[in-house]
Amino acid sequence: MTDAFAFKMTDRAQAQILKYVEGISEEARTVVPAGFSNHLHWQLGHIVAVADRVVNGLSGRRSVLPAAYATYFAPGTKPAEWEGEPPAWEELLIRLEELPQQFRDAYAGKLDEKLTNRENFAKAETLGDLVTLNAGHMQHHSGFINALARAVRA
Repeated sequence: MTDAFAFKMTDRAQAQILKYVEGISEEARTVVPAGFSNHLHWQLGHIVAVADRVVNGLSGRRSVLPAAYATYFAPGTKPAEWEGEPPAWEELLIRLEELPQQFRDAYAGKLDEKLTNRENFAKAETLGDLVTLNAGHMQHHSGFINALARAVRA
């Protein structure tokens, strides 16, 4: 897989997500519809937090996010259990908008780099595997975001 293709997968997922949340009212961002365990605000934060954890963390690099992101948006967290104020919606949008270029800047030409810790949950072997895994995760949550956005607009 080429760098261009791997990064393009992240671009596509990001573009879909941004399209789905465009025009969502402030009130609708934190509505948890029946049948869902979280809301759009959580979804955006989760995508950003997991991208950092998967690509930076599993490759042995430093996190670029404040620790609060894991507190609010790690797998298994729920808005109903939040204490305090999570990162703002606007901050999450900015981080999501910047994510593909951050990956390009940091990892272009390095996707074939072997991981030193191959005992990760995905059994990824290269940095490119992590970028691809993350793009798949973004696509997966894009579906949830689409469903949530439809539900809160109805």
